[in-house]
Amino acid sequence: MKYATLVLLTILVVSLTPVLVRAEPGKKPNIIVILSDDVGWGEFGFQGNTQIPTPNIDSIAKNGVRFTNGYIAATYCSPSRAGFLTGRYPTRFGHEFNDVNGPGAPFGLPLTETTMADRLKAQGYATCIVGKWHLGGRPDYLPMKRGFDEFYGTVANTPFFKPIALIDSRISPLPRGGTAENYYTTDAYGERAVDWISKQKGKPYFLYLPFNAQHAPLEAPKNYLDRFPDIKDESRRTFAAMMSAMDDAVGRVLAQVREMDEEENTLIFFFSDNGGPTKQTTSSNGPLRGYKATTSEGGTRVPFSVQWKGTIPPGQTFEYPIQNLDILPTAMAAAGVTIDPAWKLDGVNLMPFLTGADKGRPHETLYWRFGEQWAIRKGDWKLVASAIDPGKQRLINLADDISEAKDLSAKNPEKVKELKEDWLAWNAQQMEPLWAPASREKKKDNAATQPATKPQQD
Repeated sequence: MKYATLVLLTILVVSLTPVLVRAEPGKKPNIIVILSDDVGWGEFGFQGNTQIPTPNIDSIAKNGVRFTNGYIAATYCSPSRAGFLTGRYPTRFGHEFNDVNGPGAPFGLPLTETTMADRLKAQGYATCIVGKWHLGGRPDYLPMKRGFDEFYGTVANTPFFKPIALIDSRISPLPRGGTAENYYTTDAYGERAVDWISKQKGKPYFLYLPFNAQHAPLEAPKNYLDRFPDIKDESRRTFAAMMSAMDDAVGRVLAQVREMDEEENTLIFFFSDNGGPTKQTTSSNGPLRGYKATTSEGGTRVPFSVQWKGTIPPGQTFEYPIQNLDILPTAMAAAGVTIDPAWKLDGVNLMPFLTGADKGRPHETLYWRFGEQWAIRKGDWKLVASAIDPGKQRLINLADDISEAKDLSAKNPEKVKELKEDWLAWNAQQMEPLWAPASREKKKDNAATQPATKPQQD
């Protein structure tokens, strides 16, 4: 009788215990990283935008976690990607600026660096990138030499209609043209991503899907433009149409994952590469000060979310700062890989924080350097030298001043000293840039940093 009672109690306890991890024991999860380009912090429904519906992208935050303090480690396209794919500050290996000297220039993610695709491929993952690479166009720097089995997309920025330098590694490692008259990159990238996922059965996969939306030029097909007849500003209407197209493409990818019954075995990240360039594309950074190419919050804080159904509890809002550098170590930990200290990663594994096992802060301090601009966030204090305020450094308490409106440096000289010393110690560990903007581009940079002008679109 006692035995029967014990069995019943055991069954009752087990039945009432929340089950968070439903993935098969020992099965490596699929990993999908979706990247949007030049989208401001104030865009997407999950960030509060009610003008442009993005239900599919929003569902990632709804089914998992929305990061209110999601940052990128660089405030510009290429170095931001370099940081994400290595899990290291790009300034550690000299990748500080974009390529501004053309496709033949000595530019690209240094070959000394190991990518997330390299690391996952070594663990038996199939790997693919669909979209904008922007980490070097020379043969040794292409994705197929950096851990990706397959590449479909462009080396750098491109027109959305009929790109003239599209690479399909199934056909050739060389760029080609000749796309159909109605070809639109966002649609094509979604379709190719779905096609590739559909072929991945019985093997874990890593899909990196960096859209060129919402980067300039603003271009969208009529069927997407027709969704926004009430937006009178032509540029904003096109921006909305582009975002709607991207949301549809993300929806097709998510639907394919569901169709293959892999939702509970797939870790999905969504974020943007940097803040919006505002005036040139109408992108909104919401209440944040600054824009792309500045170390102010509007350049470094981005829309950021993650889901892993059955493992990460849904509907969370995570308030502590995280970075795109955290994606690599989080993915590796999810794949059952122990992080080797020799990798010298700057990112951290977010899984204990997302599952509630660790209630602390993933990072106490974050750092940025972009030419003469720099910033450090330590706790809720931020010391920043931004191009918006030439020749100045400002102290901000982000806990009650997300807009960086109040400079508290005069009232807190000891805090300024502390943060500046911390940043200098970090900066001493960084490399000098491996390449620098050409003089013509430097002039553009200088002009772009003034508050009344438009930031550059490289």
